[in-house]
Amino acid sequence: MNSNELRTMAEKTVQRIVNYSLENNLKGFNEKSWDSPIVGFAAGNDPIFKSYKKLIGKFHWTPAEVMQIAYPEIAFDENDLSVICWILPQTENTLADQRRENKLPSSRWVYSRHYGEKFNDYLRATVRNTFTDAGIKTAAPAITKGFGYRESDNAGLASNWSERHAAFVAGLGTFGLSDGFISEKGKAVRIGSVIINARIKPDQRKYNSHTANCLWHAEGTCGACMKRCPANAISAEGHDKKACFNYIKTVSAPYAEKILGTYETPCGLCQVKIPCERRNPTNVKTP
Repeated sequence: MNSNELRTMAEKTVQRIVNYSLENNLKGFNEKSWDSPIVGFAAGNDPIFKSYKKLIGKFHWTPAEVMQIAYPEIAFDENDLSVICWILPQTENTLADQRRENKLPSSRWVYSRHYGEKFNDYLRATVRNTFTDAGIKTAAPAITKGFGYRESDNAGLASNWSERHAAFVAGLGTFGLSDGFISEKGKAVRIGSVIINARIKPDQRKYNSHTANCLWHAEGTCGACMKRCPANAISAEGHDKKACFNYIKTVSAPYAEKILGTYETPCGLCQVKIPCERRNPTNVKTP
């Protein structure tokens, strides 16, 4: 298959699974976990991936390292790799519930964090298997052996593959004041990715900085996410990860466990009732 055929295959596969699979179900509410996705593409040899070893930590994987873990017997050329990324927007029902909350995440948001991410793992595995069945070696970093979190001198607690940072390379959006990822579908999203051993023409990044979609950084306005944070972990200086994690660990996670019956780490109040909730606010005038 050529680049265009691979691109079409990836887009249609992700869209079909999200839009039609019965697995995209918010258990407890019997409705969809996610709205229709958007898909983007990055080159596996994009130098930004290697820069993350300095920005995030030496432990952060490059696409070639992920493939090497998944297929230890093969030496991959990074020039032949592509990264497929997708954005999963929250549904209007989940957003409406979350907007009403100020201290704790809504029940729908809690269930979305748990069952919605389980579906994201299903999506990762299904996209991976679809390409593998087509004879293309493929790996999904977040469900690859060894994926996990470590303490970084530069970024605090961080994973060895960041879906947000992969999506940035793929031209899907930038970061905001809260460190949240602001896509064309907004910030109330989850993100996933797979790496394939085939070349797909990468999408062009239409921004000139890693914070271009954030009104605070782009225009010096907004700051709505500061007011939404119950832990006061967002300020003009940015996102205080320790304060955020402490609130989640001591307040929202125990609350979620009472609802779910299992440990989970939701909050997400800074992702709703803000100009970038469902859109890139720099593309339109805020009402």
